Amino acid sequence: MLTIQILADDNAEKLGLVWLAGRAGAERALADDYLAPSDRVGHLNLIHPTRIQVFGHREMTYYLRFDVNRRLHHFEDLLSGGVPALVVAEGLVPPDDLIQNCNTHSVPLLGSPLNAAELIDILRLYVGRALAPRLIMHGVFMDVLGLGVLLAGDSGLGKSELALELITRGHGLVADDAVEFAQVGPDFIDGHCPPLLQNILEVRGLGLLDIRTIFGESSVRRKMRLRLIVQLVRALSEEAHRERLPLQDTTQDVLGLPIRKVVLPVAAGRNLAVLVEAAVRNTILQLRGIDTLAEFMERQVQAIRQNEI
Repeated sequence: MLTIQILADDNAEKLGLVWLAGRAGAERALADDYLAPSDRVGHLNLIHPTRIQVFGHREMTYYLRFDVNRRLHHFEDLLSGGVPALVVAEGLVPPDDLIQNCNTHSVPLLGSPLNAAELIDILRLYVGRALAPRLIMHGVFMDVLGLGVLLAGDSGLGKSELALELITRGHGLVADDAVEFAQVGPDFIDGHCPPLLQNILEVRGLGLLDIRTIFGESSVRRKMRLRLIVQLVRALSEEAHRERLPLQDTTQDVLGLPIRKVVLPVAAGRNLAVLVEAAVRNTILQLRGIDTLAEFMERQVQAIRQNEI
């Protein structure tokens, strides 16, 4: 839950936020339903009372045009609409009636020296990230050829060993064991590592390895966009014996979005690192609109037609 107190504390240094009034409403929370950042924070707008209302010079000039009674009416409109907080930007001094109304109705009123437009941009980014739908998944999240790849599968299949080999081949580690994914946009998901596990990879027989210290700064990534899931399965499992050439791409639902998925059976003698790199390269081609299977099927159709002639 994101409260105004948390928002103020997290951005106090960056935005120079200070409390001006309404401290009793510090625990007011922003709804966690998914909305665009522009619906969360914006310039003063009575039509959108549910967002954090920001006063710049123009908004304050507009507000002060009205008499005290009319200003109270506008404030009550915001209050009935569920306004979470008011922010006065550009070092402006709010009128006494606004301070009094915020204190009376426990509506947080914050001040900042920043320009209103800059303040809104930063708060939108912060709120969008803080309220993004989240999910923790088991696996190893990697940057392979610039693509965010989750290595998934049961324990003991060698995910960490595979990740270690990929790191030695120049790819990057994002997170091991517990990967936190967040839907930061309508059609994309970012994954990052919880602070406790940052830069750490656990390998059976070796224990915990600090990848950043061993392999250098370029071996780790702060976050990546999830584009591919590589599911490792046992060679004798049912999933390993599914059709070799599926006519449709396999996907897995993550936070309501379909993510491309490939299944790699684990067996002695298979170079999984090379297979993962090949899967990533093939995914990149598919994202560019190049479908090898569709082209092969079209080639077959052309060959059949030629034989019929």
